[in-house]
Order: sequence, then structure tokens, then C-alpha cells
Amino acid sequence: MYLASDLRKGLKFEIDSEPYVIVDFEFKKPGKGQSLYKCKLKNMITGAQFERTYRSGDKFHKADLEEREMEYLYKDNTGFCFMDTSTYEQHFLTKEQLEDVIDFLKDNITCTILLHNGYPIGVTMPNFINLKVIKSEPWAKGDTATGSTKPAILETGLEIQVPPFIEEEQIVKIDTRTGQYAERVNE
Repeated sequence: MYLASDLRKGLKFEIDSEPYVIVDFEFKKPGKGQSLYKCKLKNMITGAQFERTYRSGDKFHKADLEEREMEYLYKDNTGFCFMDTSTYEQHFLTKEQLEDVIDFLKDNITCTILLHNGYPIGVTMPNFINLKVIKSEPWAKGDTATGSTKPAILETGLEIQVPPFIEEEQIVKIDTRTGQYAERVNE
């Protein structure tokens, strides 16, 4: 059980049996009366956001959240299939739940899945993943303008900007937090 004094940015708790995370937080202590905790909340299932103000005596239930390592297997008409690597149980997530990471998913990649009451509600990718370049324009020798980049299409369909020396069939490391090229991977 959380008290209002425990509220802070990033805290996860339940309202009406649904998990919420505090996106923004502001504490106010008026001259008289109780302290006020103004929070911007985000529903972790639907993504809906709203603001709510709590008083110092309010109490909250901890969200029943669990993170598990799972392996991405495949996509079909029911969604994206992930397998728990310890129990071999399969979970499906929708395209909407994977909106931010869908361009980084490739078969057999291990991700962290967030579960609420045993049901998957979100995914966290590793910070860096290696992907193969499937299409890129050739590099003209001598074209060494500082900071120059060119577009490249990766095996997942993601298009990013890469340095001019990157060629087709090479493996590149991508930062999943920014979606940008990090470095070339030598095999």
C-alpha cells in the first residue's frame, strides 16, 4: 500500500484494478490545510493520460506488475507471439502495444515483457540490437564530407541514416532508445 507521500515520477500503482504510472508530479504545500500532490497519470494498458490531485491522507494499491524475459517468435493474424524462456508459455501482444518497438523486432530476439495480473501489457527492447542492412546506395570513394550520411533499409524494414561506408549485407548496431545507428559490427 502506498501513501500520498510516496508519490513520485515513475511510480506505478492501481486505480480501479488498472495499472497507472506517474508521468509528471508536482507537490504543493499551501499555508493552511493538507499538502496537495498533483499528478499526471498514464494508463499502462490503454495509454490514456489525465491529471489528478491527491491529498496527504490518500492511499493507493501497488500494481501487480511483473517483468519476464521472453523471446519473440513470430507475427500472425492474432498478434505478435512471445515465448517465456523459462516456462515455454506463449503470450500475444497487439500492434498497438508494440507501437514503439515494432521496427526492431526480429525472430528469436529476447525482450523484457511487462505483465499485469499475468497478461502482457508492454515490451522493453534491449538497448542495442544488431540488424543486417538489406538496401543501401554505394559509397563513392573520395566523398568524405564531414557528418555525411545516407539512408539504409534494415532487415526489419526500418529505414535509418548510416555513414557512407556502410554497405549492403553488413551488420549494424542500432540504439533502440533513439532508433539511430550506433556502430558497424564486424563478424
